[in-house]
Formats: sequence, C-alpha cells, structure tokens
Amino acid sequence: MRLFIAILLPEPVREALSELRSGLPGARWVEPEALHLTLRFMGEVDAGEAEDIDAALTAIHVPAFDLAISGIGSFQSRRRVRSLWVGLGRSEPLERLQGKAESAVVRAGFEPERRKFKPHITLARLKKTPVGHVGAYMETHGTFAMAAFAVTGFTLMRSYLNRDGPHYETLAKYPLHGP
Repeated sequence: MRLFIAILLPEPVREALSELRSGLPGARWVEPEALHLTLRFMGEVDAGEAEDIDAALTAIHVPAFDLAISGIGSFQSRRRVRSLWVGLGRSEPLERLQGKAESAVVRAGFEPERRKFKPHITLARLKKTPVGHVGAYMETHGTFAMAAFAVTGFTLMRSYLNRDGPHYETLAKYPLHGP
C-alpha cells in the first residue's frame, strides 16, 4: 500500500481554495476533498511496516496550532512546470510536527527524507501547460492569502493511483493536544 502522513484541511479552507480552480489550460485540478498538506511521503509499504508507522505516530504529542495560507508557487523541472501550489506561512509548530513525523517514520525503519520540507498544498498538476499561462495565473493569484485555521490533528493516508488522479483513504487519525 502507498502511504503518506498529512494534515487534512477544514471544509471552509477547501472551499476557498477551490475558488482558485480555473483559468489555467492543461491543469488537472486537485478535487477539493483531496486537498491536504503532506508531512511525509513513505511510498509503498507492507502491512507490517504500516503497523510500525502507526505505532510510531501514535507516540507523537504536539500542541494544536494555527496555520496560515499565503501565496502561490510552482514546482518545475527542465523548463516545464509540473505543479501549482499554495504556500503556508512560516510556522515553528508545523516544522516541529513535521520533524516529529519524520523521526517517527525513521524509527519505524524508513530512510530519512533527503529533500528539505517545503510546506505546500498542491492545487493542480500540469502537463504541457505553457509557461506563459502559468506566469499569468500566478501574477493574477499570487497574493492569495487566507486567515489562519486551526490544526488539531494529522492523519495516516493511503493513496490509490488511477488515470483520473489519486484517490485517498484515511487509515488513522492522530489528535494534537491543547496548548
């Protein structure tokens, strides 16, 4: 099974982000119910490894915190823009939670993540979208921002890939604790 750790977004946040889902030819927009913030992607794991990850994540104790969404950016490679995302304001509590999730996964037997954590919420995956269109979209929407929302927990998710895009299933929820 293909697993990752995520923060799921409250309904009002998903609704606001869904307003950004137009005006970019060639974009495969992420469905509002699938919008999330990935803390750690593990990839393919077996049932025993999934149990080890769950046990390690259960031991995480972090206070709840607020998180603000701000700005739009993209990931690109070799002159091709691959995805469009909204960013998150700098947050020590988010970095602490992500660090604890990373440590939990390593304790469960996985290799440490080599890439630096870049908190974002993917809005669209792009294929053959002209760079000029992406630039115009980002110029129009680049100052997008939202009021902070409460992060009260995180989840262990399973991803199923199909031709219509990924489908996600929540396997376990982990509450964050009061301040």
